[in-house]
Amino acid sequence: MSTIRFSESVSGSIRGGVLVVTIDNAPVNATSAHVRQGLVKALEHATALGTVTGIVITGAGHTFVGGADIKEFGKPPVEPTLPEVMERIENCGKPVVAAVNGAALGGGCEIALACHGRIAGEAASFGMPEVKLGIVPGAGGTQRLPRLVGIVAAIDLIGSGRTVKPAEALKLGLIDGIAADHLSTAIALARGMAADPLRRTGGIQIAGADAAAVEIATKKVLAKARGQAAPAEAVRLVRKASEASLEDALADERATFMRLRDSREAAALRHVFFAERQAGKVGKLDGVAPRKLETIGIVGTGLMGAGIAVAALTAGCRLVGVEQTEDAAAKGRERISETLDKAVQSGRLADATRNECLARLDVTSEISRLATADLVIEAVFDDLAVKTELFQRLDGIVRPDAILATNTSYLNPDEIAAATAHPGRVVGLHFFSPANIMRLVEVVDCKATLPDVLATVLAFARKLGKLPVVCGVTEGFIGNRIFSAYRREAEFMVEDGASPADVDAALEAYGFPMGIFTVYDMAGLEIAWARRKRQAATRDPNARYVEIADKLCEAGRFGRKTGKGWYDYSSGEKAVDPEVAALIAEARTAKGIVPRGFTPEEIVRRLLRAMAEEGKALLDEGIAARSSDIDLVMINGYGFPAHKGGPMFAAEGNA
Repeated sequence: MSTIRFSESVSGSIRGGVLVVTIDNAPVNATSAHVRQGLVKALEHATALGTVTGIVITGAGHTFVGGADIKEFGKPPVEPTLPEVMERIENCGKPVVAAVNGAALGGGCEIALACHGRIAGEAASFGMPEVKLGIVPGAGGTQRLPRLVGIVAAIDLIGSGRTVKPAEALKLGLIDGIAADHLSTAIALARGMAADPLRRTGGIQIAGADAAAVEIATKKVLAKARGQAAPAEAVRLVRKASEASLEDALADERATFMRLRDSREAAALRHVFFAERQAGKVGKLDGVAPRKLETIGIVGTGLMGAGIAVAALTAGCRLVGVEQTEDAAAKGRERISETLDKAVQSGRLADATRNECLARLDVTSEISRLATADLVIEAVFDDLAVKTELFQRLDGIVRPDAILATNTSYLNPDEIAAATAHPGRVVGLHFFSPANIMRLVEVVDCKATLPDVLATVLAFARKLGKLPVVCGVTEGFIGNRIFSAYRREAEFMVEDGASPADVDAALEAYGFPMGIFTVYDMAGLEIAWARRKRQAATRDPNARYVEIADKLCEAGRFGRKTGKGWYDYSSGEKAVDPEVAALIAEARTAKGIVPRGFTPEEIVRRLLRAMAEEGKALLDEGIAARSSDIDLVMINGYGFPAHKGGPMFAAEGNA
């Protein structure tokens, strides 16, 4: 069986009268120009050969086609364009079947849609995540998908950018079958279709959709968009599939794609995309191999510890949790089990996987059981003496090559490491709550941390499906230090005349899921209050300090948990509280401040500037390696809108 080369990344071989075309463009088989050119040549070759009755398109490796080649964005177009390739596939006179071996995303999913048949392997997945890059599908996805799965399902899939596994894809009608040997099955399907009229996706009549269901799906997508243009445009285009001719709708789709591709929103999201691929790359780790981790120990199984435990268990690790008493250990195991149960109920975890996780879980009051652990993470009370004493105790229990990680938010891990027998094995792993859900992990490279220790915890974080960002040692690390500057500026504006509701409304209009004062009420005001009290003795007496938050805490207003904080929650809903307004007015009077108004634009501008200035200081001090790391921390840990690119990106005049 000889191989035919159609381009540098596309080859083919004939199997029983079917031309099997393989895309091999590592790492994700993106639809680069040479892929598009190769596919067209393959179609032409198959059409010209009378002995070929059908064509099967598949991908090399573990991916079918992972999407467009983003590096081509902004460059002059190279023929053929992807829409032209789709047209050639759909209008081919011989049956074309997609044998989807792995991820078929974006342009890859559009290729599958343009084919006359689709067979998925068991590891396949389908999705159009373009909205996550600030664009819409640009090669027929918004028009062909609703013809296969209906308007409502297409709005959901394209508007959210989510992916689906083969079982759901089959149920929706996106594919024709699932097979362990997807390639042979696809070849058989292509042979079987040769004598029948071809089912061209673009010619399928769209099934009538319930108007109420369409509106519900639309509102669901738009509610999550928070000001982004791409989801709204995606919904509009999908709905147009049942209102206009295919030709007109495809032209509208392409024009919309091109317009959004050149927008600031898309530029911001591309910045985030590439930033994630840079995150965790540290020069000193070149050529350093991570250690093998099998058993993870966690000391403390409260909300944070339980979340970390669930993340480790679902990643396939064995886990030993340690508490001070057997009663606390039983409650810790129950907390972990309940968290796993919630994941099953939400559909994020299979019931069988939950049972496997529990089989690998041991929660005990016997700290000596950590002797088998390769990595021990402490999730105990955030007190320097408590954490230092724990690590000193662990020195006599764990193996000399075991890694010790502290989950502190504000304490100095260098001080903890210096008090241990082996400082080189100590590292910071700052998870964000809930740790089983939140992607971000700040990996703190301490003064004595060994390179292979750092490499190991980075690999561990990625195994957990987390986004690790490396930072140096400073109070609050990257995120909390910038958040503190953000909070100070917000409080300055409140003291100067803005209301907490003014600030929150401006932030939410900008794209934050909730404003800073709402966030503080959610987290609890007493946490930051305790920190401020610890810092009082060393605070610069000449620096501006706003006491309003302290006064709220002194009045027992700790946020949602007490029913009152910056807002009043006594009715069950957030409401502006006249008592807070009076307290703020009293604070202004005490300082002789004449309140003034703030526009939403000024509020946002000042808050962004405060974040960016603190970010620049972190870069100057070497705490953060790159400005894009700071953007990732604020996006994934603090709700900064991804479509604005992060505070450092925005400070450069990009958003």
